[in-house]
Amino acid sequence: MPAFIIADVTVTDADQMAKYREWSTKAMQEHGAEVLVRGGTIEVLEGDWTPSRLVVLKFPDRAAARRFYESETYQHAKSLRQQAGVMRMVVVDGV
Repeated sequence: MPAFIIADVTVTDADQMAKYREWSTKAMQEHGAEVLVRGGTIEVLEGDWTPSRLVVLKFPDRAAARRFYESETYQHAKSLRQQAGVMRMVVVDGV
């Protein structure tokens, strides 16, 4: 069953976030993530959720998504991002 990582990102330091994106892209490539959404125009249809930037990644299963997240490459990316913005991230099983 596929699994998806969904992230809502608020950027506070664009230059530092660019470094994060470089390393997170490497981690995505290493772990076979299919990038479904990375930025783009957001239109709120219902509710009060107003994300500023969304990312949706598809993995073959939850274990693959966890390997990506726990990888050395992504953990390095995460350390670069800590001063660059706020990340809200979940993993969810698909159908």
